[in-house]
Amino acid sequence: MPRVPSFDLSFRQLVGASVALHLVLLAYGHWQDTHLVVKYTDIDYVVFSDASRYLTQGLSPYTRATYRYTPLLAWMLTPNIYLHESFGKWVFTAADLLTGVLIQRILRLRGMSESRAVKFNAIWLLNPIVANISTRGNAESVIGVMVLGSFYLIMKKRTGWGAFLYGLSVHFKTYPIIYSIALLVLMDGQYGSSQESTAASTLDEKNQDISGGHSISGSRAKSPRRNVVTRTIKDLIDFVTWRRVQFGLVSGGWFFLITGLMYHMYGYEFLFETYLYHITRKDHRHNFSFWFYNIYLTFTSPTGTLVGVLTFVPQLALVLAIGCCFGKDIFFCAFLQTFAFVAWNKVCTAQYFMWYIVFLPLLIPNLATNPRMSLKSQGWKMLLGWAVTQGLWLSQAYNLEFLGQNTFWNLFLASGLMFATNVWILVELISGADYEPIFGDRGLIRRVWATRA
Repeated sequence: MPRVPSFDLSFRQLVGASVALHLVLLAYGHWQDTHLVVKYTDIDYVVFSDASRYLTQGLSPYTRATYRYTPLLAWMLTPNIYLHESFGKWVFTAADLLTGVLIQRILRLRGMSESRAVKFNAIWLLNPIVANISTRGNAESVIGVMVLGSFYLIMKKRTGWGAFLYGLSVHFKTYPIIYSIALLVLMDGQYGSSQESTAASTLDEKNQDISGGHSISGSRAKSPRRNVVTRTIKDLIDFVTWRRVQFGLVSGGWFFLITGLMYHMYGYEFLFETYLYHITRKDHRHNFSFWFYNIYLTFTSPTGTLVGVLTFVPQLALVLAIGCCFGKDIFFCAFLQTFAFVAWNKVCTAQYFMWYIVFLPLLIPNLATNPRMSLKSQGWKMLLGWAVTQGLWLSQAYNLEFLGQNTFWNLFLASGLMFATNVWILVELISGADYEPIFGDRGLIRRVWATRA
């Protein structure tokens, strides 16, 4: 039987194909904006450009109503005014491509062959959702490349630069703060450890095994409850290491330095619009969030603000638990944390999906060794469930937005079904994926994908 010809791409060819995809969408977007009533360009991009225009006039970017981002973004997009209105879209496209470069390097660092890494990387670089969001003028790709870049630098033991980039990403948008606990868990004794420290750790473990819960001198064992308390206190004390403190000081220092500078320039208006607004935010407009309908019904009620704040409790508790459990496999952990954060968030729009899609090429290899999680088994069911529930929601949103039909209750049911599907996907990933810590003995990166087909 003749062999089927191979159509494997090199990484350069993959990047070229991604550039072509973005160019086609940019050209189409320009045509749609010019000829159709419904515009291709995202309204957020119009807000960015307006804020940049105010900056060029010597005014605050917050003169533009609904601009709720760092002034750095408006500064970055001032060429929209001086050069061309689509400059920002090219910046976001470049961020997509740079993210692809980082994904390729991370996959290679973990032992994957070049050709296989390209196939996984195509999930990002040739993803129509990613290309559509960036070419419409949404800035999520800039945040994504900052987050992934900080992880890559930390993985390469360039902790100082990684801390700087991480602090900058949190300044740009606060959601990357959810990765802080996972990054601290990652920086355990094996992160940058020496042979001597590893040997010492092994000796401590042997001593604990020999003691069997008793002191070495043979004194009576303490009560189980007291042992748990003592061990917990000891673990908390041991968790506070100089490397973790250093990372916290550097990343936090850069965040507060940049944020303080922006506060000095733009005052409380910057602080409120960029950060505080999102804590008490009540978005009554329809969105994917399960909480949307409740916020809509209680929008003018004093309890509405309280409900909006309380929604953070289960969200942050889940994110914290995932970070503590899976932080040593930072990319797997970051996907789970972000997926949970978006699913439980009180506001959820399509661009939020970019927050976890960026980790998808680094997650799927964790599923490859489990036949149950393959695309032919559970994989297609999860993908289909994710897509169908969104399609169901979008159909009801279209009836409301464009046909003027009262479909709020249908939207709520669709949001509930989408939320339940996301919870099911999260459980499946936690139970079915391989947990592969980044670092092994002596702080070396584990090449876990070197021998996998």
